[in-house]
This record gives sequence, structure tokens and C-alpha cells, in this order.
Amino acid sequence: MPIGKKVAATVTFLTGLCLSGTAMAAEVDAAEELASSSNTLFILLGAVMILAMHGGFAFLEVGSVRRKNQVNALNKILCEWGFSTIAYFLIGYPIARGISFLVPVEEMTANHGFEYVKFFLLLGFAACIPAIISGGVAERAKFWTNSLAGGIFVGLVYPLIEGMTWGRFSNGLSGAEGWLANMFHAPFHDFAGSVVVHATGGWLALPAIMLLGARLKRYDSNSIKVSSIPFLALGSWILIVGWFGFNVMSAGQLDAMSGLVAINSLMAMVGGTIAAMAISKNDAGFVHNGALAGLVAVCAGSDLYHPVCAAVVGAFAGGIFVYMFEIETEKWKIDDVLGVWPLHGICGAWGGIAAGIFGQEALGGRGGVSFFSQLIVTALIVIICLVASTVVYGLLKITVGIRLNHHEELRGSDLTVHMIEANPEEAM
Repeated sequence: MPIGKKVAATVTFLTGLCLSGTAMAAEVDAAEELASSSNTLFILLGAVMILAMHGGFAFLEVGSVRRKNQVNALNKILCEWGFSTIAYFLIGYPIARGISFLVPVEEMTANHGFEYVKFFLLLGFAACIPAIISGGVAERAKFWTNSLAGGIFVGLVYPLIEGMTWGRFSNGLSGAEGWLANMFHAPFHDFAGSVVVHATGGWLALPAIMLLGARLKRYDSNSIKVSSIPFLALGSWILIVGWFGFNVMSAGQLDAMSGLVAINSLMAMVGGTIAAMAISKNDAGFVHNGALAGLVAVCAGSDLYHPVCAAVVGAFAGGIFVYMFEIETEKWKIDDVLGVWPLHGICGAWGGIAAGIFGQEALGGRGGVSFFSQLIVTALIVIICLVASTVVYGLLKITVGIRLNHHEELRGSDLTVHMIEANPEEAM
């Protein structure tokens, strides 16, 4: 072959090779771009589902309180989301994750703004804390004082717990090389927040409930009733649906999502519902809260359990809620309006401990979890919450007060705080 033709063939081959390499690089870039945008969308959808859950918190409380306090219940949940956003954005998230948003947006918009939607998702978890407490202190807590306490918890207390379990300080408790992992062969595990979110909210609520005291005439007669079973049921259903975002999207990215989490959430919800139905003899309030108890308990080990074990964990939680709510409110006379301490506090702690039992390979689980690691961290978080809440609400009680006065409570927080009734037309 003449030299000229050889040169031309070589140039043609190299050109084709370069074009092929460029095309392959473009395909790789396109695939990476698609993965990045898909992750951002995945987390955004989870964040929106958790935001919708707060509507469930609102209607669960609306249905559980008397009509003169329904506007207050609705306003509290939405306003506390707003206060939580500010506290977590400025203080809480930087503490827990070591990331500040007070920088030029160019520094935070990589990967289609993934860091922003990640904050949105984790804000939904943080904002659950005051929403949980709200149900326990309903009908007699001062609006602004309780909001201040919620802001303190979201800005300081919850970020400390989040940071040492999921965030920047988590190596010791949740890291594969941490002291718990070295001592008990597995670190603390809480996939979606049985302990980190729900137990935290429930155990922070308990001292507040006790320091407030019971509602007027709560134990003088049996005249205080829930106002609307349909609203209570609506709140429960909104929470149930949103919970699949709460649990499944806790994976953090699309390629880590697991159908196991979804089916375990479903089975635990069913287990809690049926157990509460059987034990309470089909009481509507217990049935709808039993479903939530099962979902609270399954969060921690939802990525570990065999579905049968998830149902068992949920069923135990449903039974725990029924028994402990009756003991708490009737025997101990702790006026926990929505039963947030047994529902979130006790069932959340049960979920953390249960992960160390039912997540074991011997029971069909995925393993990699230790009963003692679960027990130690769960107990530690309970203690932190009890101390923090006692200090915060105790100081507020002796300074600005935490409870409506006698006249305001009898009148109802709707007219006292918001100057409007839930159904203004009926008052005309």
C-alpha cells in the first residue's frame, strides 16, 4: 500500500477512535447527570411526602381535642414547621451535619441542588419533634412558650442526637469502627428514626406533659371527649401514606432504595392495627393509633427484618400503645392528650431495641446489628431527652409560664390565642 494511503487510513482510524471515545465519554456524562438528577428528585419526593405527614399530625390532633381548640391545633403544626425551618436551617443542621447554608448558592447547587433537598428531607424529621410534643400538651399549653421550647429542641437538642447517630459525630456510636462496633461487634442502627426521631419526640414530651398538669376537670368527670373520629382517622391515614416516604426515602439515594423497607413498613402497620383492634375491642381511636405505633416501631430495623418479623414488631407496638396509654392516662393520671409518650416514646424505644433482636440472621434478618448497642444508645437518648425537656420546660415554667390561665383554658385556645372559632358561622 502506498505511503499516502497508509497515512490516510491511519488518520481515519484515529479520528474514528477519538470520535468513539468522545461519544462514550458523552454517554458516561449523560448517565451520571441522569443519576444525579434522579437522586435529587427521589429525595425531593420523600421530603414532600414527609411535609404532607404534618397535615396528618394536624388532623390527628384536631380530631382528638375539643372543638374549642381545633384552630389552635391546626395553627400550631403549621407555625411550628415554620419555626423549625428557621432554627434547623441556621443552627440545627450546621450542628448535626457540619454544613452551613450561609454561603453563595454556587457552592450548594452541585448535583442539581442535592444538598438543599437533603436539608428539606431531614428538616421533615426534625420538625416531627415539636409536632409530637404538640399532641401531648394540647388544650392548655401557651402557644408562644411552647413554640420557643420547640425551637430550642429543633435547634439544639435534636441536632445533638442526630449528629451523634446519623451525622458528623456518629463514628463512635454508628460507625463500623466505633467503640460500640468494637465492643459488641455491631454499631447502633436506626435506619429511619424509631429512636432518633420518634423516641426523642416522645421522651421530650413527657416532662412537658407532667409539668403542665392535667386539663381542667380532666379527672373530675368523664366529660372530656374527642371531637371528631373522622378527623382523627384522616390524620392517621395521611401519616400512614406519608410514612412510606419517611422510611423508604431514608435510603438517601435512588440506587440504595429497597423494597424490603416498603414491605416491612406495610407489615408493621398491619400488625399494629390488628393488635390494637383485638386488645382494645375495636376502639376506633386505638385502631388508628395502633397503625401508627407499628410504623413508629419498624423505622429502626425496616431495612433488616424479614416481613414476618416486621409484623411481629408492629403487633407488639400496637399492644404496647393500648396498654401504656390506659395506664398512663387512667392509672397514673398523666394527661397525655394524644398518647404521644406511649406512641412515640415507648414504641420508638421498643423499635430501637427490637432491631437488635429481630434483625438478627437467626430470625431471617440481614444481621449486622447488636442488641446491646441498640439498648445502650436507646437508653442514652431517653436520658438526654428527659434531662433536656425538664430543664427547658422547668425554666420556662418558673419564668414566663407554660400554661394558659384558668379562664383562657375554659374559654378555649381558639378564641384566646387566635380570636376565631373553628366554625365561625355556627357562632353567629
